[in-house]
Amino acid sequence: MSIHLLLDENLSERLLPLLSGGFPGSRHVRLLGLGGADDLAIWDRARLDGDLLVTKDEDFLRISMSRGFPPKVICLAIGNASNAATAGLLLDHIDAIEAFSSHPEAGFLVLSPGP
Repeated sequence: MSIHLLLDENLSERLLPLLSGGFPGSRHVRLLGLGGADDLAIWDRARLDGDLLVTKDEDFLRISMSRGFPPKVICLAIGNASNAATAGLLLDHIDAIEAFSSHPEAGFLVLSPGP
């Protein structure tokens, strides 16, 4: 299964090459001309394109709860982590992300570094 991620503006577009092995075809909102766009515009783009939306913005939890899914949202609880640590978190949880992506009732996934 090929999972495409749409990275929110609060994440670096420099993550894309680091994620390409596990999530080929993933994109970043700034590279799609959505830099500075409001959350609903980003939400709609992810929904229309069938992407999983990856963010550190908890506002997407509220949107997810009020609008449902798609898109499904992955929220990273990582603070100011390096690109390597952020990519590592996503790649370390690739099995959980695949299960989340195909789960018929799951719309929001929070990932955080282990203890």
